Amino acid sequence: MAKKLPDFKTYDQETLDKIHAAEMEILKDFCRICDTHGLQYFGIAGTAIGALRHKGFIPWDDDIDVALPREDFEKFLTIVEEEMGDKYLIMNTEHYENYPLMTTRLTMRGTRFKEEALKDIKAPMGIFLDLYPYDKVSDDPKKAKKQARDAWFWSKILILRGIPHPMLGFAGWKAKVVQAICGAVHFVLKTTHTSKLKIYRKAYEAETRYNHLEKTEKINFICDTSPYMNTYRVDDVFPLQKLPFEDIELNFPHNLHTNLTGMYGDYMQLPPEGKRKTHYPYELKFKGEKVKA
Repeated sequence: MAKKLPDFKTYDQETLDKIHAAEMEILKDFCRICDTHGLQYFGIAGTAIGALRHKGFIPWDDDIDVALPREDFEKFLTIVEEEMGDKYLIMNTEHYENYPLMTTRLTMRGTRFKEEALKDIKAPMGIFLDLYPYDKVSDDPKKAKKQARDAWFWSKILILRGIPHPMLGFAGWKAKVVQAICGAVHFVLKTTHTSKLKIYRKAYEAETRYNHLEKTEKINFICDTSPYMNTYRVDDVFPLQKLPFEDIELNFPHNLHTNLTGMYGDYMQLPPEGKRKTHYPYELKFKGEKVKA
């Protein structure tokens, strides 16, 4: 039986370098497929900060975040399964019902990467590329607000269906109250055998509700910590720009500043060491190795 890894709030450099190398291998395969098939994609969040501030990974970061418009995202999933299904699996709730997130992971077969928060999830979770499908947001503020509320609500119910005590960004008595509520909701969902796939599809319906429109001013991945943190104006995304990222060039929105400032404030300033977040792997395995203890 695999033993729990030590506290990985900070990695030893050798392990982090190996994670970065595996993730760059996945990223290069991803980019090759997108470029070959004319699919649009762009780096977001910490990956965008890394490109601007470090020309690659944020030094302590352990993942890569890329987004695709929903239509290109769906095409990519089909193509990668047809062309590279022997090397990668698609990790989302449609493929693995126990997976509790609305993001999709392009996961390298033969590896293992399971965060502390997901340690009890029964799914083949490995080293991955985080894929964010971006959907159209209604230009009507009331409709956009309802879309965000519906998608965000059901995405959190999906998490609670699989995880009784999710990680919170705060502590103290408020955290204890919230964790108690989360545990109660999980218990009700589990004992009533509420379908994980049905919950996922309710969130998916809300996310994609306005994709039939020819054009909207904004696109968004709604199902994150906040339903609005990933909102982009279409005119701020396209045309895309290329920026150095490690030993390749990667696509990014041409106006990153507005979005990153809204998410992080002064994103060019290094955060204090205590806030340099990673995914804290509970289990970690590289190709050809045993699960690390």
